[in-house]
Amino acid sequence: MPAFETIRSDLSAVSNTRFTIILGDITELAVNAIVNAANSSLLGGGGVDGAIHRAAGPELVAECRTLNGCKTGQAKITRGYRLPAKHVIHTVGPVWNGGGRGEDDLLASCYRNSLGLAMDHDLKTIAFPAISTGVYRFPAEPAATIATRTAVAESVSGDFDEIIFCCFGDEMAALYDRLLPMALARI
Repeated sequence: MPAFETIRSDLSAVSNTRFTIILGDITELAVNAIVNAANSSLLGGGGVDGAIHRAAGPELVAECRTLNGCKTGQAKITRGYRLPAKHVIHTVGPVWNGGGRGEDDLLASCYRNSLGLAMDHDLKTIAFPAISTGVYRFPAEPAATIATRTAVAESVSGDFDEIIFCCFGDEMAALYDRLLPMALARI
Protein backbone atom coordinates (compact mmCIF):
# COMPACT_ATOMS: atom_id res chain seq x y z
CA MET A 1 0.00 0.00 0.00
CA PRO A 2 1.41 3.44 -0.89
CA ALA A 3 2.56 5.73 1.91
CA PHE A 4 0.41 8.65 0.80
CA GLU A 5 -3.18 9.88 0.62
CA THR A 6 -4.60 12.07 -2.15
CA ILE A 7 -6.24 15.17 -0.65
CA ARG A 8 -7.25 16.95 -3.87
CA SER A 9 -6.79 16.45 -7.60
CA ASP A 10 -7.93 19.22 -9.96
CA LEU A 11 -7.43 19.56 -13.68
CA SER A 12 -6.44 23.02 -14.90
CA ALA A 13 -8.89 24.21 -17.51
CA VAL A 14 -6.14 26.23 -19.20
CA SER A 15 -3.28 23.75 -19.48
CA ASN A 16 -4.83 20.31 -18.88
CA THR A 17 -2.24 19.81 -16.14
CA ARG A 18 -3.56 17.88 -13.17
CA PHE A 19 -2.67 19.46 -9.82
CA THR A 20 -2.67 17.02 -6.93
CA ILE A 21 -2.16 17.48 -3.21
CA ILE A 22 -0.86 14.40 -1.45
CA LEU A 23 -0.31 13.78 2.24
CA GLY A 24 2.63 11.46 2.71
CA ASP A 25 6.20 10.55 1.90
CA ILE A 26 7.63 12.11 -1.28
CA THR A 27 10.20 9.31 -1.53
CA GLU A 28 7.39 6.84 -2.26
CA LEU A 29 6.06 8.61 -5.36
CA ALA A 30 6.57 6.93 -8.72
CA VAL A 31 6.79 10.09 -10.83
CA ASN A 32 9.23 11.38 -13.42
CA ALA A 33 10.85 13.71 -10.86
CA ILE A 34 10.64 14.63 -7.22
CA VAL A 35 12.02 17.92 -6.00
CA ASN A 36 14.50 17.94 -3.16
CA ALA A 37 14.49 20.92 -0.79
CA ALA A 38 18.27 20.75 -0.67
CA ASN A 39 21.01 22.70 1.04
CA SER A 40 23.61 24.45 -1.10
CA SER A 41 26.12 21.58 -0.90
CA LEU A 42 23.59 19.11 -2.37
CA LEU A 43 25.21 16.44 -0.21
CA GLY A 44 22.27 15.68 2.06
CA GLY A 45 20.97 17.10 5.28
CA GLY A 46 17.89 16.87 7.47
CA GLY A 47 14.19 16.81 6.71
CA VAL A 48 13.08 15.96 3.19
CA ASP A 49 16.67 16.33 1.94
CA GLY A 50 17.92 13.62 4.28
CA ALA A 51 14.95 11.37 3.54
CA ILE A 52 15.54 11.62 -0.22
CA HIS A 53 19.26 10.91 0.12
CA ARG A 54 18.63 7.91 2.39
CA ALA A 55 16.00 6.45 0.07
CA ALA A 56 18.03 7.05 -3.11
CA GLY A 57 21.19 5.46 -1.74
CA PRO A 58 24.87 6.44 -1.88
CA GLU A 59 24.86 6.82 -5.67
CA LEU A 60 22.88 10.04 -5.27
CA VAL A 61 25.56 11.63 -3.07
CA ALA A 62 28.22 10.50 -5.53
CA GLU A 63 26.42 12.21 -8.44
CA CYS A 64 25.69 15.31 -6.35
CA ARG A 65 29.42 15.67 -5.62
CA THR A 66 29.96 16.25 -9.35
CA LEU A 67 27.49 19.17 -9.44
CA ASN A 68 29.57 21.61 -7.35
CA GLY A 69 26.65 22.69 -5.19
CA CYS A 70 23.73 24.93 -6.03
CA LYS A 71 22.85 28.55 -5.32
CA THR A 72 19.66 29.65 -3.59
CA GLY A 73 16.77 29.80 -6.05
CA GLN A 74 18.53 27.63 -8.63
CA ALA A 75 18.00 23.93 -9.43
CA LYS A 76 20.04 20.96 -10.63
CA ILE A 77 18.97 17.47 -11.72
CA THR A 78 20.22 13.97 -10.98
CA ARG A 79 19.00 10.42 -11.47
CA GLY A 80 16.67 8.96 -8.84
CA TYR A 81 18.67 5.77 -8.25
CA ARG A 82 16.79 3.64 -5.67
CA LEU A 83 13.76 5.96 -5.57
CA PRO A 84 10.60 5.14 -7.52
CA ALA A 85 11.06 8.59 -9.13
CA LYS A 86 13.31 8.57 -12.18
CA HIS A 87 14.96 11.89 -11.34
CA VAL A 88 15.59 14.22 -8.42
CA ILE A 89 15.55 17.95 -9.03
CA HIS A 90 17.51 19.64 -6.25
CA THR A 91 16.66 23.24 -5.40
CA VAL A 92 17.91 25.44 -2.60
CA GLY A 93 15.18 27.47 -0.96
CA PRO A 94 15.79 30.70 0.90
CA VAL A 95 16.23 30.93 4.64
CA TRP A 96 13.51 33.19 6.06
CA ASN A 97 14.99 36.42 7.42
CA GLY A 98 11.80 38.40 7.89
CA GLY A 99 10.88 38.82 4.23
CA GLY A 100 13.04 41.82 3.40
CA ARG A 101 15.86 40.00 1.65
CA GLY A 102 14.11 38.81 -1.49
CA GLU A 103 12.90 35.56 0.04
CA ASP A 104 9.62 35.53 -1.92
CA ASP A 105 11.38 35.96 -5.27
CA LEU A 106 14.00 33.34 -4.40
CA LEU A 107 11.33 30.83 -3.41
CA ALA A 108 9.38 31.47 -6.63
CA SER A 109 12.66 30.93 -8.52
CA CYS A 110 12.99 27.50 -6.90
CA TYR A 111 9.66 26.45 -8.39
CA ARG A 112 10.26 28.12 -11.78
CA ASN A 113 13.76 26.67 -12.17
CA SER A 114 12.66 23.19 -11.05
CA LEU A 115 9.80 23.21 -13.54
CA GLY A 116 12.13 24.57 -16.23
CA LEU A 117 14.52 21.66 -15.69
CA ALA A 118 11.61 19.24 -15.84
CA MET A 119 10.51 20.76 -19.18
CA ASP A 120 14.08 20.65 -20.52
CA HIS A 121 14.22 16.91 -19.73
CA ASP A 122 10.66 16.19 -20.95
CA LEU A 123 9.54 15.11 -17.47
CA LYS A 124 5.75 15.21 -17.38
CA THR A 125 5.06 14.40 -13.71
CA ILE A 126 6.78 16.23 -10.88
CA ALA A 127 6.27 16.31 -7.11
CA PHE A 128 7.24 19.16 -4.79
CA PRO A 129 7.69 19.26 -1.03
CA ALA A 130 6.92 22.49 0.85
CA ILE A 131 10.28 24.11 0.06
CA SER A 132 11.87 26.25 2.82
CA THR A 133 9.07 25.69 5.37
CA GLY A 134 11.08 23.41 7.65
CA VAL A 135 14.38 24.43 9.20
CA TYR A 136 14.57 27.41 6.81
CA ARG A 137 11.51 28.84 8.66
CA PHE A 138 9.65 30.32 5.67
CA PRO A 139 6.09 30.92 6.93
CA ALA A 140 3.78 28.19 5.63
CA GLU A 141 0.97 30.26 4.11
CA PRO A 142 3.12 32.64 2.04
CA ALA A 143 5.29 29.69 0.95
CA ALA A 144 2.27 27.64 -0.16
CA THR A 145 0.80 30.67 -1.95
CA ILE A 146 4.06 31.17 -3.85
CA ALA A 147 4.28 27.44 -4.63
CA THR A 148 0.76 27.09 -5.99
CA ARG A 149 0.71 30.37 -7.93
CA THR A 150 4.12 29.78 -9.51
CA ALA A 151 3.40 26.18 -10.45
CA VAL A 152 0.03 27.07 -11.96
CA ALA A 153 1.54 29.97 -13.92
CA GLU A 154 4.39 27.78 -15.22
CA SER A 155 1.97 25.05 -16.32
CA VAL A 156 0.11 27.22 -18.82
CA SER A 157 2.36 25.92 -21.61
CA GLY A 158 0.77 22.48 -21.19
CA ASP A 159 4.12 20.72 -20.80
CA PHE A 160 3.10 18.80 -17.67
CA ASP A 161 0.65 15.97 -17.10
CA GLU A 162 0.69 16.34 -13.32
CA ILE A 163 2.21 18.62 -10.71
CA ILE A 164 1.99 17.23 -7.18
CA PHE A 165 2.34 19.08 -3.89
CA CYS A 166 3.42 16.43 -1.42
CA CYS A 167 2.73 17.52 2.15
CA PHE A 168 4.23 15.82 5.18
CA GLY A 169 1.60 16.92 7.71
CA ASP A 170 -2.16 17.46 7.92
CA GLU A 171 -1.88 21.22 8.50
CA MET A 172 0.25 21.78 5.40
CA ALA A 173 -2.05 19.57 3.31
CA ALA A 174 -5.09 21.56 4.50
CA LEU A 175 -3.30 24.81 3.62
CA TYR A 176 -2.52 23.63 0.06
CA ASP A 177 -6.08 22.33 -0.23
CA ARG A 178 -7.36 25.82 0.55
CA LEU A 179 -4.87 27.74 -1.63
CA LEU A 180 -4.68 25.61 -4.79
CA PRO A 181 -8.23 26.43 -6.02
CA MET A 182 -7.43 30.14 -5.62
CA ALA A 183 -4.28 29.77 -7.71
CA LEU A 184 -6.16 27.84 -10.40
CA ALA A 185 -8.88 30.52 -10.47
CA ARG A 186 -6.25 33.20 -11.23
CA ILE A 187 -5.38 31.85 -14.70
